[in-house]
Amino acid sequence: MMNKERPKKTDKLAMRLTSIITRLNAGEILSVKELADEFAVTKRSIQKDLNERVMQFLPITAENGQYYLEAYLLGKLTYDDIRDFALLSGINKLYPTIDDNALSDVLNKKINDAMLIKGGAYEDISSKKKEFDLIRLAIVLKHQICFTYNDKKRLLNPYKMVNNNDIWYLVGDEDGELKTYSFTKIDKLCKTEKSFTPNSDYTDIINDPHNKWFSKNKLKVILEIDSSVAEYFLRRELLPHQVVLKQTKKKLIVQATIAYDEEILKIVRYWIPHIKIVEPYELDEKLKNELILYLNS
Repeated sequence: MMNKERPKKTDKLAMRLTSIITRLNAGEILSVKELADEFAVTKRSIQKDLNERVMQFLPITAENGQYYLEAYLLGKLTYDDIRDFALLSGINKLYPTIDDNALSDVLNKKINDAMLIKGGAYEDISSKKKEFDLIRLAIVLKHQICFTYNDKKRLLNPYKMVNNNDIWYLVGDEDGELKTYSFTKIDKLCKTEKSFTPNSDYTDIINDPHNKWFSKNKLKVILEIDSSVAEYFLRRELLPHQVVLKQTKKKLIVQATIAYDEEILKIVRYWIPHIKIVEPYELDEKLKNELILYLNS
């Protein structure tokens, strides 16, 4: 007869593993002590979760009691992947018919796909793994970092590493201004011992699901869209913070709110000649000058 307590123990373990893997997948660096306190279990239980159940199947690095997922797999696991793995991992000790091969099969395809960078669009950051890990550690510890970017020395309060359209970016506060940096362009990186207190306004901007680019200063852009393609913009939000201002039989007038010029210019370029910038005038001129230079070249 099956032990009545087993399902409860299994559920708790599965929930704990789901939480741990989800956070690793999101790029968090996890502490054994903090996890033990959070889940009200012993450090030994958390170490067993990580060392015997998770690390056996996922590429995780352990340093000084802290664990993190290898950079190439960050964000690649879906909720279903994590749930299935956690459930199987939680019950395989109770039911011997579920062996390690079953667990491996849940994640092996996902891991292999994530590593197959050559045939996909994912940015290859394997050569900068140490820099990636150093930034993540600085974010967790809330320590400033220094680096060179576009031939200029920078001192930054790092907030988050963000993968946008398969490209990694560092978001941080430089001299009181929220900025975004392409990770692979960062050079001569070092972590300082000077700590900082995150700005809650910046944290809200970064965590806003509508924001793909991050800046405290926002620019409103008015665009005119030809009726021949208007349905695509009405069907779903193709522009950042898109708002429809007016619709006629011939055109659609919409407003977008952006943080950087390129955020809207790349979309307009794609839809030319069916879209044009109405306001601001300077942005429209910038686009036209770019196109003239391109055609002349």
